Amino acid sequence: MPITTNFTQSGNQGQRKPDPRIPRFVKGKVQRQEEHNINENIRAPRVRVIAEGMEPVIYPLQQALNLAEEAGLDLVEIAPNADPPVCKIIDYKKFLYEQRKKQKEIKAKATKVTVKEIRFGPNTDEHDFTFKKNHAQKFLEEGSKVKAFVLFKGRTILFKDKGELMLLRFAQDLAEYGKVEQLPILEGKKMMMTLAPKPKK
Repeated sequence: MPITTNFTQSGNQGQRKPDPRIPRFVKGKVQRQEEHNINENIRAPRVRVIAEGMEPVIYPLQQALNLAEEAGLDLVEIAPNADPPVCKIIDYKKFLYEQRKKQKEIKAKATKVTVKEIRFGPNTDEHDFTFKKNHAQKFLEEGSKVKAFVLFKGRTILFKDKGELMLLRFAQDLAEYGKVEQLPILEGKKMMMTLAPKPKK
C-alpha cells in the first residue's frame, strides 16, 4: 500500500493534500521554502533515522517515511551532508516553533554594550580626577565599558609616563567595579585604556 505523504506533488502522480501541521500553503500561495528537507523532499535513498526512544538505525528512505507516518510525525533531514544523511522523526511545526522561540530568547538576553569615554590631560588635577573617576564608576555600574584616555597636546607628550601612571591609578581605584580589558597604549597623541564592567554578584 503506498505511503500517504504530506505535501502536494506535481506531474503525473496527481495531487495530495498537504499536512495541516506544516504551514507550506496559505490561501493557495506557496510560502518560502522550508529550512530543512522534509518527507518527500528528502532525496537520499538511505538515511540514518533518529527518534525519541530508539537507537539510530539506517533505513531505506521509503521505510523511514513509513515509520514517520505511523508515528503521525515528519521525517526531517537534519544533517544532509552526513553519509548517509541523518533524519529525525519529529513534529516539524513544533520543532520550528521551539527553534525560533530559543532564537528570540537569545536575542532578548543579548545586551548591547555601550562604551563611554573619559578624557584626561597629563596635568589633570586631583579634583578633576576624582570627578571623572566617579562618573566612570557610574558607567561601569550601569554595565557600560569605559575608555579612558590621556590626550597629549604639543610638548605634553614628554609627560607620557605621567599619563600612564594616571590611567593605572584610575584602573586601580575602580578595581571593584571594572576590570582592565586593555592596558594603557599610546596611539598618536592619545594614551588609551579600556575597562569592562564586572559581573554583578
